[in-house]
Amino acid sequence: MKLVSLDHVVFGYSHTPVLNGVSFEIHSGEFVGITGPNGASKSTMLRVMLGLLKPWEGTVTISKQNIQGKRLTIGYVPQQIASFNVGFPSTVLELVQSGRFRRGKWLKRLSQTDHKKVENALKMVGMWEFRHHKIGDLSGGQKQKICIARVLASDPDLLVLDEPTTGMDYESRQGFYKFMHHQVKQHHRTVIMVTHEQNEVEPYLDKIIHLERGEQGGWKCLTWNSCNGRFGLAD
Repeated sequence: MKLVSLDHVVFGYSHTPVLNGVSFEIHSGEFVGITGPNGASKSTMLRVMLGLLKPWEGTVTISKQNIQGKRLTIGYVPQQIASFNVGFPSTVLELVQSGRFRRGKWLKRLSQTDHKKVENALKMVGMWEFRHHKIGDLSGGQKQKICIARVLASDPDLLVLDEPTTGMDYESRQGFYKFMHHQVKQHHRTVIMVTHEQNEVEPYLDKIIHLERGEQGGWKCLTWNSCNGRFGLAD
């Protein structure tokens, strides 16, 4: 099932396009990596894809329903969301619990199911034992994990992550890629992840969307699909 499609999208700032003729499709149950050099407008492309920025030209389509026919839910963890200062008053548990509140229902009491979802999300990222710690006391990598746990607690169908492994060492990154692969294959989520570590994550991906400099300016994208451990040009 097609969840996301961009068709000849053009977007820029001032009068200069930074994305020029970008087209790709993402289907339910895919683990997709978005790669490209520094400054390749990968984060901008995510924001255009999510409707946070309006394209100058072209169309962006996101399915309103998931594969079960229910309303599609999206979880988005932008870059540097984990930059809480040392005085941030919330605990890990309180922050992740906030992921269970739906819009307009901030005052509702959490159910037993809600609490279990929060516990599972924190255990998934290995942060359950830190649940009573203040967020400002955690390392950058730990903050990133709890931001992801908060999104996971909301049970998203589509999980969009912008450079989530920033600040993690090699071993932690490998564990994270395996965890995301598990989310796709066992929990039937769709994951889109911006990464600079293409060689590391490539074995876990179903698709790579690579941004490269276009001949007429701006960045265009090439899409590769995996096949027996290799990536061949798809479109």
